[in-house]
Amino acid sequence: MNPSSNPPPEREGGVRRQPPVERRPEAPELDWPALVRRCIDGDTAAWTELVVAQQRRVYGLCYRFTASSHDAEDLTQDVFIKLYGNLRSFDPAKGSFHTWITTLTRNLLVDHFRRSRQQRATDSIDAGWDQSNDAPRAEPLVDARTTPLQHAVQNQLQHMVQSALAKVSPELREAVILRDLQDMDYKEIAEVLAIPQGTVKSRISRGRAELARLLERTKGQVM
Repeated sequence: MNPSSNPPPEREGGVRRQPPVERRPEAPELDWPALVRRCIDGDTAAWTELVVAQQRRVYGLCYRFTASSHDAEDLTQDVFIKLYGNLRSFDPAKGSFHTWITTLTRNLLVDHFRRSRQQRATDSIDAGWDQSNDAPRAEPLVDARTTPLQHAVQNQLQHMVQSALAKVSPELREAVILRDLQDMDYKEIAEVLAIPQGTVKSRISRGRAELARLLERTKGQVM
């Protein structure tokens, strides 16, 4: 019998050592300034790449503020139309593309709700929050491996959180959404909302406290 070309793993204390597991390298971050420049130059492939990379995030943000998949889809389309027309205004020296597109999306959401006149302009973010049970297709919250009972419990929990979040005052709610659901840091949120970082931290803290009180009250009603 011919010897194997690969020597067997060494043993330590009679236990065969396993070869190290190779980890796949993480996908590199896109060069957003270069991608934006290609879009401005008329590269349709670059525009497609940009939309594919950002569509899920934009849709998720729109859904969190509207709780309606239909409104979120329409607003997402509006965001990219506005984005395409304003690509030349993106300045990497003033901030990241991530922050820039979030600011653009947030401003469009505020304008949309102010135009709807469903509530006063100061409470514009509240307008259109319909307490629906539609789940955002772009960001499913339920693991496909869960049992039907776990699925039902998670759906109920999601509905309770969203119902409570809808009652949080608008300026506190948007800070909580950007921090806890969009995972933005304090500096990015400060840039999006055009407020000091200290104010951001205060709003997040107050918003979380208000949300916790509402959830506790809802829990008591359910129990």
